[in-house]
Amino acid sequence: MELLQLKYFQTVARLEHMTRAAKELSIAQPSLSQTIKRLENEIGVPLFDRKGRRIKLNSYGKLFLKKVETALSILQEGKREVSDLAQVKNDRIALAVMRTPIVPDLLSSFRKKHPYVRFRVKQISRDTVNRQLENGDIDICITPYYRERESRFSWRELMNDEIYLAVPKSHPLASEESVSLREIAHEPFILKSGGAFRETTDAYCRMAGFQPDIAFEVDDSLSIRGLVREGLGVAFFSSLTLRTIRDSSIVPLRISQPHCFRTISLVWNEDRYHSPIAAQFRQFVIHYFAALNHS
Repeated sequence: MELLQLKYFQTVARLEHMTRAAKELSIAQPSLSQTIKRLENEIGVPLFDRKGRRIKLNSYGKLFLKKVETALSILQEGKREVSDLAQVKNDRIALAVMRTPIVPDLLSSFRKKHPYVRFRVKQISRDTVNRQLENGDIDICITPYYRERESRFSWRELMNDEIYLAVPKSHPLASEESVSLREIAHEPFILKSGGAFRETTDAYCRMAGFQPDIAFEVDDSLSIRGLVREGLGVAFFSSLTLRTIRDSSIVPLRISQPHCFRTISLVWNEDRYHSPIAAQFRQFVIHYFAALNHS
């Protein structure tokens, strides 16, 4: 049984599609199929149920996959420990982050004290984050997704990121200190086209008893800000985003009812090995957000 066979099997098992797996692994599909077949012959049982071109992991395959993932994770952890001991990769930190404009400041602030550190930053889905934390592919994750019920990983709440309503300076409500969502239910909204922040704001609109009248759906905060400035609608901004905006032509209003916020958490896998610099960065993130909470 070869290590390459196990890696190929892991990919096929995850995708349950031989063609897509071959493409991801950059090998020919017939070669991949033969490798999987040899592995099944060596184990003595089929690992997949096959019907035409469709394949599905069977009960034997599911059991074997758990053992393969454990074995590969242990090997990867051993590789990282040896690399760190040899000071080959002691300056590398892998992290997954939410989309927020404060990330560049967070990373540059740490590099002022540790100029030789190198970051590998990912913006990936919740399911991918969980898998990569499990496997030790990322050291930490800064996310609004995490909940206490998902307590298989270690985590720490960093802040409650309040959500504001942004209106143009010419808007009738611009002179108000706060507004309830129900008051602006009739307004045209400029919203993110998708993602965790959009899910959160949609949930608060439902809580307030309405579905937003969407005038525009765009991907980036800069475009949203421009559309608000031109009076084409109102938009949601988090307090983290507002910290980076210096634009007097839009006015952020606190939402009085319901209280709108998202909880930002720091998540890591205590069972995986972390280099000394990664552990230092984790503490730095905690102190960085503590300072934000008091500023």
